Amino acid sequence: MSSADPFDGLPNIDSEKLQPIDVEALAGPDEPRHPPRILVLYGSLRERSFSRLASEEAGRLLRWYGCEVRTFNPSGLPLPDDADADHPKVQELRELAEWSEGMLWVSPERHGAMTGIMKTQIDWIPLALGGARPTQGKTLAVMEVSGGSQSFNAVNQMRILGRWMRMITIPNQSSVPKAFTEFDDAGRMKLSPLYLRIVDVCEELVKFTWLTRGRSSYLTDRYSERVESAAEVSRRVNQSTL
Repeated sequence: MSSADPFDGLPNIDSEKLQPIDVEALAGPDEPRHPPRILVLYGSLRERSFSRLASEEAGRLLRWYGCEVRTFNPSGLPLPDDADADHPKVQELRELAEWSEGMLWVSPERHGAMTGIMKTQIDWIPLALGGARPTQGKTLAVMEVSGGSQSFNAVNQMRILGRWMRMITIPNQSSVPKAFTEFDDAGRMKLSPLYLRIVDVCEELVKFTWLTRGRSSYLTDRYSERVESAAEVSRRVNQSTL
């Protein structure tokens, strides 16, 4: 947030209506107070990628809400099983996933589904690393852009993936139809109800992250896993023969 003007870079925001997060209403007195750590993934490599532009708008908002935001550039990420896990881009993605406390996934809808680029990123994030789960209990928001009429195929698929990755997917979501009409020549999103929905998604993601991150270990503590050793869990969720 700029010390001179907290709304610098947010020209479409009504400064009287955008409210800071009331941390004390969400986090317990003994829970951490560092800025929420949010990882942003987007699903297109085009030079003028509308999923990237939408993710950048969201990133600006998340920073205003006090988050530390990092965005992964999927360029150069190999296909799953086409490289070893020690590939530099794979390592970068996995380290960011472990670092994060919440995520935002933004995909174009292509042929009625999320893009392969989006799915590749998620497929490289394992359910477990040495018995630890890098995504379990973390928050997730999903957004999509499309070239035609409004659709929810990509966000619905990403919700399924979020559940599979044991993430807490927030109720709100964003779908931007005819995305080529929603951004100006500078790549900034125009003011519209579609932009306001992205603000809503970001606000809700930050609130849910503050609410759950200090409690995620307890919320995801399961009897079935307490009776397994870490080695047994790792073997079960990392089946190399699949």
